[in-house]
Amino acid sequence: MGIPVIAIHGGAGALSGLDEQQAKPYHDGLRYILQQAQQALQEGQSAMDAVCLAVSLLEDNPLFNAGHGAVFTHDGTHELDAAVMNGADLRAGAVAGICHIQHPVLAARAVMEDGRHVLLAGAGAEKFLREYGGLAWVEPDFFSTPMRREQLEKALQQERVALDHDVAVSQKGPQPPIDENRKMGTVGAVALDQYGHLAAATSTGGMTNKHAGRIGDSPLIGAGTYADDRAAAVSCTGHGEMFIRVAAAYDVCARMLYAKQTLEQATQQVIMKTLPPMNGRGGLIAVDAAGNVCMPMNSEGMYRGYARGATEPVTAIYAE
Repeated sequence: MGIPVIAIHGGAGALSGLDEQQAKPYHDGLRYILQQAQQALQEGQSAMDAVCLAVSLLEDNPLFNAGHGAVFTHDGTHELDAAVMNGADLRAGAVAGICHIQHPVLAARAVMEDGRHVLLAGAGAEKFLREYGGLAWVEPDFFSTPMRREQLEKALQQERVALDHDVAVSQKGPQPPIDENRKMGTVGAVALDQYGHLAAATSTGGMTNKHAGRIGDSPLIGAGTYADDRAAAVSCTGHGEMFIRVAAAYDVCARMLYAKQTLEQATQQVIMKTLPPMNGRGGLIAVDAAGNVCMPMNSEGMYRGYARGATEPVTAIYAE
């Protein structure tokens, strides 16, 4: 039996300088989620179980743009996307544009477990999920928060689309830790279990004021999410259109398999070399079959953390 590893992220962006008090809720949230997933892995649960647990907990935390606290579209609605991938057999599942499932990551897993399709979207996805059963259903306003509503109104006034991460834009609450024009909101997890298998999961509410029907990289296998036991498990966060164009998550694994690059070399190449020329901003988290963890970013910061074995989790926000 090997030593299990879990890594998570809560989005990347240009941070405006968090003080200790502002950063604490993010560190506390990340640490708690890591501890829960870490315990699951220690108890012998699979990498897929661990990443789904971690991402479902991130979806429950309104500090992050996934699940409860997701951003609004231009039409004032919520459209949630998620994906999972199993490294042992390359099975994958994803959903896009759903608005009635409490935990989109579990909806993505349901698609994978059913096995007939990889990606289902919109009303058709929800029809399948209702027939599949076993998932918690909610009304769309479950995902809404007052601060996200205010964020949409601000974006509408400024006639812009916000690559979002943060929930706090109101003077009534905490100050926004990320530049309003340069923030990306996605959550994700990657894991290596004690049996040597890898898994990845990613979930997002998308972009504030996005066009209804817009789908980013998160639910696209190979773009924002990928896992292969021969290489690595990868979950991305950033400007989704750019990550789609370079098949970022798969490119990490391909570099390892075909160019024999290390995890560090492959992730650095994608984030620091491939994406910047097209103004692709963001980062990723990845773990390989040997338990190495890389969390590169070309933005000022990324909410992230990891835990190995039974050791104390490590969390970070800035480049450290």
